Amino acid sequence: MSLIELSHVSKDYKVTITRPGPGNVLRNLYRPDTKTVHAVKDVSFSVEAGELVGFIGENGAGKSTTLKMMSGILYPTSGDIQVSGICPYRQREKNAQNIGVVFGQRSRLNWDLPMADSFDLYREIYRIDSRIFRKNVALFVEMLHMQDFYDTTVRQLSLGQRMKAEVALALLHEPPILYLDEPTIGLDVMAKQQIREFIVERNRREATTTILTSHDMKDLAYICRRIIVLAKGSVLFDGSMEAFRQTYAKDDAMDMEDMVREIYEEEKA
Repeated sequence: MSLIELSHVSKDYKVTITRPGPGNVLRNLYRPDTKTVHAVKDVSFSVEAGELVGFIGENGAGKSTTLKMMSGILYPTSGDIQVSGICPYRQREKNAQNIGVVFGQRSRLNWDLPMADSFDLYREIYRIDSRIFRKNVALFVEMLHMQDFYDTTVRQLSLGQRMKAEVALALLHEPPILYLDEPTIGLDVMAKQQIREFIVERNRREATTTILTSHDMKDLAYICRRIIVLAKGSVLFDGSMEAFRQTYAKDDAMDMEDMVREIYEEEKA
């Protein structure tokens, strides 16, 4: 059995349609029109332990929604998900012990506390052994060059510094699985490269299975050995990075979103 398995997973949302005009105020309030949005449609794939997988697609392709279902945050409308042999959205507490998650636009750091205090709080929440905690903090601070701001209040950190702390925080309890949703967006070149090197090194040392969403081809090229492309909520490509490059990345200057859009148009034709 694979470490992560998705079988015919779909996720639908009902969206309210607001009719314009003063004559529709009561109708919008009491009898609103709705439509169904298919965020994820019949997605199936499996991930083996130790894999480094790039999960890419246009904005709105369903990447974050799929990661949230795998994290246990969302329920699928249909289909089945197994992560480390359990259902993530039915056994959330147990699943949380097996995963580390970084959503680029969502911080788990306490803005009013120093980064060190946020790490201590995380240790209590996950009941991390003190010896393992001290070892990992020392190692992560060194690898991510966080010595100069480890005791700095989070609100005073730069975006790059905060993202380094977020990635380190996600791995403090040594989960076998790491989900990264746009972890390098908006970061400078140096911060991006340090985070990339850290992710690859954790995979080399601990065989941490990593699924990464990114629009930065350099992130994908440096970290990932396999690429899954989503478009309109469905899987269009699932194969090695080498096969992806040979098939689609014909122009190195092509923007990632334009590349995926071109793939989708080819599939429709």
